[in-house]
Amino acid sequence: MVSRRLFRLETELGIQLLARTTRGAALTEAGATFRDHAARACAEIDVARETILPAGDLRGRLRVSAPLSFGSTHFAPVIAEMARRHPHLHIHTCYSDHVVDLIAAGYDCAIRLGYLEDSSLVARRVGTIYGTVVASPEYIKAHGAPETPEELLAHQALLQGSEAWQFMDGNKIITVRPQGRFKADNGAALVAAAVAGLGIGMLPSGLIKEHLASGALDPVMTRYPVRPGGAYVIRPPGHHPARKIRVLTELLIEYFDQNLHFAELNH
Repeated sequence: MVSRRLFRLETELGIQLLARTTRGAALTEAGATFRDHAARACAEIDVARETILPAGDLRGRLRVSAPLSFGSTHFAPVIAEMARRHPHLHIHTCYSDHVVDLIAAGYDCAIRLGYLEDSSLVARRVGTIYGTVVASPEYIKAHGAPETPEELLAHQALLQGSEAWQFMDGNKIITVRPQGRFKADNGAALVAAAVAGLGIGMLPSGLIKEHLASGALDPVMTRYPVRPGGAYVIRPPGHHPARKIRVLTELLIEYFDQNLHFAELNH
């Protein structure tokens, strides 16, 4: 039925939306453009529906992408509280440190951490994430500890990808792109690698508090603090966010503002 409707739509538009092969199908450039506009139209329809509903009544489905690092421990209770307050709302959450394409994967919004890259997505900052550069005593004994961002380039860095690390020198931001042989898309895996002495990591302070207290990790480059990152709610473009996204955003802002346990973990 979906295939027939797609063929009918392509005939009506006079343009191919899907490139079909024996192995499957993929969006053409025109198809991607049409999808983006259609997603915005659907979002506006959702806003219209929610506007005429009673103020406290959230219905339908909310699909959220959240980071695995912090997500299952810090954000999951917030999302669970939202489900408790709105029993007619179906919430589906995917916890992964992989950055997903919200529109292609069909998510209403995502919670993301760190520094945002320029994109067409709409972002709302809900809190601050602090980081610390650390290494194990064994690594420092064998390789020394960098004292400046420039010296960091001569060390093995523990990375999620090819990311840039940002430090503060007073009010000045210093950006470096370290190199390393160990990469992982999960914060806990990078913490384990740092404890094992594989390199230097720039890690969320909340993930390493216990290791710092036990002496398994030591802070390095303390004269150049890590530039604080942010926690954001990201949504597809549109003039008005759906009320269910606004409610989730407000709950997360309240959590960051009032949850002292989380604040302590990140300072």
